[in-house]
Amino acid sequence: MSVTASMVKELRERTGAGMMECKKALVESDGDLDAAAEALRKSGQAKADKKAGRVAADGRVVINKDGGKAVIVEVNSETDFVAKDENFVGFAESIAAAVLASGETDVAALAAQDSGDGRPVEQARTDLIQKVGENISVRRAQLVEADGPIGTYTHGARIGAIVALKGGDEELARDIAMHVAAINPTCIDESGVPAELLEREKRIFSEQAAESGKPPEIVEKMVTGRVAKFLKEITLVGQPFVKDPDVSVGKLLKGADASVVSFIRFEVGEGIEKKEDNFVEEVMSQVQGAS
Repeated sequence: MSVTASMVKELRERTGAGMMECKKALVESDGDLDAAAEALRKSGQAKADKKAGRVAADGRVVINKDGGKAVIVEVNSETDFVAKDENFVGFAESIAAAVLASGETDVAALAAQDSGDGRPVEQARTDLIQKVGENISVRRAQLVEADGPIGTYTHGARIGAIVALKGGDEELARDIAMHVAAINPTCIDESGVPAELLEREKRIFSEQAAESGKPPEIVEKMVTGRVAKFLKEITLVGQPFVKDPDVSVGKLLKGADASVVSFIRFEVGEGIEKKEDNFVEEVMSQVQGAS
């Protein structure tokens, strides 16, 4: 059976694969569109499996909000170039919509959810890998539900934050989310500071103060002062508000009779160990592979 241009066009629209791949699949399936589409999907999964070991540390953070719910997701690509591709952007936004619709934040379980066009998330992911030629991964997702105001803020597509308040309004919540995105506090207040972190800092401050040679009572005051300064630096309520450094976030909240219930901050690639490319080794490996 001869393969026509209209058949290739239809297969491309169904699968998103390249023109030559579609033509080849149609030839091999003797013009059977369903069989060709299935072959391309299998091929796409095989390509996705091959790319799975490659580090995907770029990408984008997407936030989606509806009433008293907000979700934040991080979807990764290998390069910034693909992270800006409209197909990748659409996929990342569909993941946020899927989390909002299903409430599912476990990445493994999310793979089986509808991506919005009838395909499971995992199928949409492997199809996208086939189209853009890079490893794509859904790294993490979180859902916030609150009775009070919810504020969201994204800085470009690389940093995103969600803040839930008790009291106040959405404008204040968005301002606090902007602060969280910009300053990256460790926790809301002193009660949330990890004990091991506080003990480590106290030990360091004590050793530094002891080296000053001052009397023990002075050393104790020095340590107390440094610990208090440290807590202001890492706690949300202790930090100077990003839009008005003369006022702490705590005072800003108190003035509005509000408090922070929770906050989430995602930054693209944080905690992912990126592989340092060695151009010489890469070229040599290609030369040896071709010989």
